[in-house]
Amino acid sequence: MRIDVVSIFPEYLQALDISLIGKARREGLLDVRVHDLREHTHDRHRTVDDTPYGGGAGMVMKPEPWAAALGSIAGTTAATGTGTPATTVEHDGGARPLLLVPSPAGEVFTQAMAQELSTREHLVFACGRYEGIDERVYDFAAEHYEVRPVSLGDYVLNGGEVAVLAMVEAIGRLVPGVVGNPASLVEESHSDGLLEYPVYTKPASWEGREVPEVLLNGNHGKIARTRRLWQLERTAARRPDLIRALDPATLNRHDRDALWHAGFMIEDGRIIDKPADPAGE
Repeated sequence: MRIDVVSIFPEYLQALDISLIGKARREGLLDVRVHDLREHTHDRHRTVDDTPYGGGAGMVMKPEPWAAALGSIAGTTAATGTGTPATTVEHDGGARPLLLVPSPAGEVFTQAMAQELSTREHLVFACGRYEGIDERVYDFAAEHYEVRPVSLGDYVLNGGEVAVLAMVEAIGRLVPGVVGNPASLVEESHSDGLLEYPVYTKPASWEGREVPEVLLNGNHGKIARTRRLWQLERTAARRPDLIRALDPATLNRHDRDALWHAGFMIEDGRIIDKPADPAGE
């Protein structure tokens, strides 16, 4: 997989040189290239922003540097600001790269999206700053890319770099060979729509706190059932929205009992909050 990142702070992305992502880069599993947007400016101040039309606070990132940077990555000759149209050159492999733009106005990034993106051959990330990127850049980019604004959640960051670090790690670890033990990717938060169960290691007794007995008896069937119960209980307490999004058809009798005790019930094929004092309770 090839990943390109465009930023005015390329040094921010140095974290991609360490840990599993850095190891995957060194082994050739991930081809990560970081580009300085200011290298595509043409004035002595290397200007990448200007005041917004229509007024308002803050600055907006200019279209010309972005057109040059994205055009270069996509294998195109970008417009230079003189009105000359871009000339498209076929991208390696024939498929258009996917441009991901971190933005609080984008669709929410999820584990399912990370799984989907991990199968792509070429991802490009555009790290916006200030009040964002001139909207016309999205239109320009759509000529050469599939464009998707993406948000980490309902909050605002100073720029896209933090979001890109998170997304590259979430996506990259799903690329075959990046994580040493692929089985570790199966039983983790959001892999099945639930949060991960609690985990423990040695010693069995620490500071007066004991590892749950069920994990020590070697009964793997009971361990699996208990861990599933813990997942449902933890998800119900911390992320009830995920519980409501579950497909009731995937739940067995033990799951349904656990959800009942956690405050949920199944009605008309959906999972809903149980009334505070249901009849017969």
